[in-house]
Amino acid sequence: MDTRAFDPAMIVAVIPDLLRFLDVTLLVAITSIVLGSLGGIALAWMKLSKKRVLFAIAEAYIYIMRCTPSIVLLFIVFYGLPELLFSFFGFNANTVHRAVFAILTFTLLFSAYISEVFRAAYLAVPKGQYEAAVSIGLSPWQAVFRVVLPQAAVIALPNFGNATINLMKEGALAYTIGLIDLIGQGSLIIAQNFGAYGIETYTACMLIYWILTLLIEQAFARLERRLDKGQSFAVRDAAKKPGFLPNWMKGGEAHGA
Repeated sequence: MDTRAFDPAMIVAVIPDLLRFLDVTLLVAITSIVLGSLGGIALAWMKLSKKRVLFAIAEAYIYIMRCTPSIVLLFIVFYGLPELLFSFFGFNANTVHRAVFAILTFTLLFSAYISEVFRAAYLAVPKGQYEAAVSIGLSPWQAVFRVVLPQAAVIALPNFGNATINLMKEGALAYTIGLIDLIGQGSLIIAQNFGAYGIETYTACMLIYWILTLLIEQAFARLERRLDKGQSFAVRDAAKKPGFLPNWMKGGEAHGA
């Protein structure tokens, strides 16, 4: 058992080595968020659809993903997907970069979680907003894209920010399949020191994640203030137009209610 005393200086010493692989961590997180958001939009649309088949497929997918632990799905994708591809198509997926499996896993998870955020935000916009927009001459699609969705974006933004932070932290599990990212490099540093400096190395990782979380929180807070300001100006300008229905400002029943 290692009895080496805790060395705070080692925390600072390992940070440069850890930061060399921060781009891998960010690549996995950002790509998963972008692809997962697109999947989440599709799933939200399916759940809002009046077609029972689409609703059932989306509901089943979301339920399965939300009930599956991240690390279990990661192992299924990493170990199981290559076997399936080789058995059915003769494709050797073992040559694919490990980051691809991590991105695929977190995309599947993120799309399930964020779809409910998108759906709830859309339903939270009063139906009167859409009806008022159509009444002043906007087409249904214009009403959705220019009136409903901007307001839904403001509602969804806080939860989207939380989901982004959670995904970034979930991405730390990627080292379990051999991906050398921030945590993977930390594990290598500990191994190179024969198991020593474990606390110092993981403390350095924690500090980096803290800074990333603070930066993400600040970015989303600024974006939320900017969007809120834009919505306030939109309400003010719209209220000046003659014939604009007061329901736009008073609200109404929620979509689908």
